[in-house]
Amino acid sequence: MRIVRTDSFKKDYKEIPVAVQEKFKKKIILFFENIKHPSLRVKKIGGHKHKWEASIDMFYRFTFEIHHDFYLLRRIGPHDRVLRNP
Repeated sequence: MRIVRTDSFKKDYKEIPVAVQEKFKKKIILFFENIKHPSLRVKKIGGHKHKWEASIDMFYRFTFEIHHDFYLLRRIGPHDRVLRNP
């Protein structure tokens, strides 16, 4: 599986603190190796058939879709903001 980022994800990523970017870099390796890793706390987003969320830490999340041969990273940022428009 490969990882593709939306323009919204790229924009969001630039806006999060550098410390969170560093945490995300570690989490995305775990995600790529094992999407079910417990520290990611992956779960389906309620009300959205094909959208999922994963934790970076207790405050920051990223959202994604699972496609046949790639993961589409949609948004990244504070939990409340990201889940308003996943």
